[in-house]
Amino acid sequence: MRANALFHVAQRRVECRGVALAAPGKGEVLIRSRCSAISAGTEAMIFSGAFPKDTALDGSIESLKGGFAYPFSYGYALVGEVSATGPGVDVGLIGKTLFAFHPHQDQAVVPLAGCHRVPEGMPAEAALFLPQVETALNLVMDGAPLIGERVLVFGQGVVGLLTAALLAEFPLARLVAAEPLAWRRELARHWGIAETLDPADAGQWQALLASLQGADLVFELSGDMAAINQAIEATGFDGRIVVGSWYGVKSQPLDLGGRFHRNRLRLISSQVSTLNPALTGRWDKARRIDLAWRMVGKLQPERLIGESFPLARCQQAFETICARQDGVMQVIFRY
Repeated sequence: MRANALFHVAQRRVECRGVALAAPGKGEVLIRSRCSAISAGTEAMIFSGAFPKDTALDGSIESLKGGFAYPFSYGYALVGEVSATGPGVDVGLIGKTLFAFHPHQDQAVVPLAGCHRVPEGMPAEAALFLPQVETALNLVMDGAPLIGERVLVFGQGVVGLLTAALLAEFPLARLVAAEPLAWRRELARHWGIAETLDPADAGQWQALLASLQGADLVFELSGDMAAINQAIEATGFDGRIVVGSWYGVKSQPLDLGGRFHRNRLRLISSQVSTLNPALTGRWDKARRIDLAWRMVGKLQPERLIGESFPLARCQQAFETICARQDGVMQVIFRY
C-alpha cells in the first residue's frame, strides 16, 4: 500500500513523495485523509529553516519522534475517515471521522489511542483547528485572568486571535490586541476584540501605555521576540507575561535590568504539550480536549481558512502561508 506524504527536503523547499504503508496493526487504524492544516507559526518557521537542528520534532506526538534532519515530515492536524482497522479495533469505526496529530499525508496508519473522534455534525475543516483551540485554552489557563483585569495580547495570527476570542468571554476591564497588520486588526474587531493597535506605531503605543496604567496580564503570541520588551514596558507591578511563541533559533536582547527587575514581573512559559502543574489535581489532557471540542463548535474557527491546495502543490501552499497575504490566516490541504 502506498501513500503520498509531504517532506521538508531543504530550507524553503517541500515535496510530495510516495511512502510505503503497512496494513494497520494491533490498535491501529488506516485513515483516508480529507484535509490537513498548515500551522502559520511553527510550520512556517520550520519551512524557513529557523528551527534548532538538535531538537526533536515533537516528543509528545508518536508520528513526530524523529529529528530535524532533511528530509523529514512535519504536521500535526489531519482529519480523515477510517477505512480499515487493525486487530483489536472495533470495525464499527470504519467510515467514522477522526482527528490525528499526524504530518500531511493522503492516508496514514495511526494508533487509535492517539486519535480523537470528531463530534457528530462537525465539519472536517472545523476539526482541523483542535490543536490551535487547545493551545489557546492552555494559554488562557496558564494566564489565569481575573475579573476586572487589564489584558494585552501581542499577535493576531490564528492562535493569537483564538486566544483573544476566548479572553473576550471573561468580564475583563480591558482587552487590547496588538498586531502590526491592519487586516488582522480588522479581523480581530469582527471577532469581538473591540480595541486593537499597531505596536510599531509609536504614537498609538505611547497612548496605550498612558491609558492602560500597567497591564495585569500580557500574552506574547506574535512570534517576534522583540515583543517581549514591549510586554515588559506595558506590564504593571507584579504582572504576568505569558510567552506562547516558539522562536526557534531566533534571538533578541531582552531588557531585564530595569522595569522587569524592579516591578517583580513574571515571565511564564506556556506550551500545550503539558498542563500547568497547579491544575493537574482537577485537569488532565482528556478534559482539556473535551473543552477544546466545545470551543471549536462555539468559535467556528473554520471561518479563518483562506486558501486550500492539493498536496501536489505543497510548495505553493507553504509560500502562500509564509507571505502573509491579506486575508489569508489559515492554509489547508484537501485530499
